[in-house]
Amino acid sequence: MAQTAHGVGGLPFDTSRRVWPPEFNVLIALVIVVAAFEILGRLIVGDSFLFNTRENVSGIFNQQRLEIIILQVSIVGIIAIGVTQVIITGGIDLSSGSVVGATAMIAMSFAQVAIVNGNPNPKAIFPEQGWLDLPVIVPILVGLGCGLIAGLINGSLIAYTRIPPFIATLGMMVAARGLSRWWSKGNPISFPTDSFAAIGKGLMPVVIFISLAILFQLILTYTKYGKHCYAIGSNEEAARTTGVKVEQHKVLVYVIAGMLASVAALVLSSKNLTAQAGMGAMYELDAIAMAVIGGVSLRGGRGSIFGTVLGALIFGVIISGFTFMRLDAYYQEMVKGVIIVGAVVLDQWRQRARAMRG
Repeated sequence: MAQTAHGVGGLPFDTSRRVWPPEFNVLIALVIVVAAFEILGRLIVGDSFLFNTRENVSGIFNQQRLEIIILQVSIVGIIAIGVTQVIITGGIDLSSGSVVGATAMIAMSFAQVAIVNGNPNPKAIFPEQGWLDLPVIVPILVGLGCGLIAGLINGSLIAYTRIPPFIATLGMMVAARGLSRWWSKGNPISFPTDSFAAIGKGLMPVVIFISLAILFQLILTYTKYGKHCYAIGSNEEAARTTGVKVEQHKVLVYVIAGMLASVAALVLSSKNLTAQAGMGAMYELDAIAMAVIGGVSLRGGRGSIFGTVLGALIFGVIISGFTFMRLDAYYQEMVKGVIIVGAVVLDQWRQRARAMRG
């Protein structure tokens, strides 16, 4: 018989029903994935995946590989922070990758220099208006405005017209991608100012990702906003009965998700020193996969930003591990597809297991 102890209000507590936080299981999965690549690396490649094996480099760990892993997932991870909040409320956002592309094109237009190698900028979008060499705050505000508008449209359609989130954000996905191609007639936009380029320089994407993750983890955990997200995702009608302004809150959640996608666009275009219409393709699916791997339930009401960060790290380790194993890029794309499907299957299994525990 399971041991019992006094629980809330003196009621017996069955210790056999104690469960680990879902983030702990994700952390164990991360350790297992890293260990698997470490073993395979030793056996097949003859090198260590995680540890430093070069005599002329100090340090225990392979710092370069660790930086590459976190850099690979930091930009999509920023999107995943917003997607996590959307999924917790019971929604979905398929438009974030296209919003990245549109935002990158528009914001870069306001971040261009006037002179390149002593000649007028050949890629300038607004030379006649003189909108060149602008302060860095201008493209940042323009970019955030793009994300705000996209999120406002998504949220309003979902909250007030009752269109399913899948359809509303699918429409935005197509429209935003078309906008990104129309903006410069499909031509890339390049030559940003030094101040704009500094946004994505070095490990700045990682710093931005971690800072936003900590901020929104605290917001979801300790604020009324976070409590309302979980309440709506768990039972929307019950949340409405208790006084939660469901429609307004949904709009706010999608606005935040859109603005985080625009932050990712600013970082990506700054890091690459150029903006292209195809930027952000499939990022929305990667972001959803990171969230679900991290324990966020597609049915809503469960999940955390911390779990999503761990899910992003698992995603990054797997991609970096396959590169380390010298597998071709198209194999990596196949595996990413398997990961996305597997993440959804895992979520369904978790839901059934939780329902059986009752």
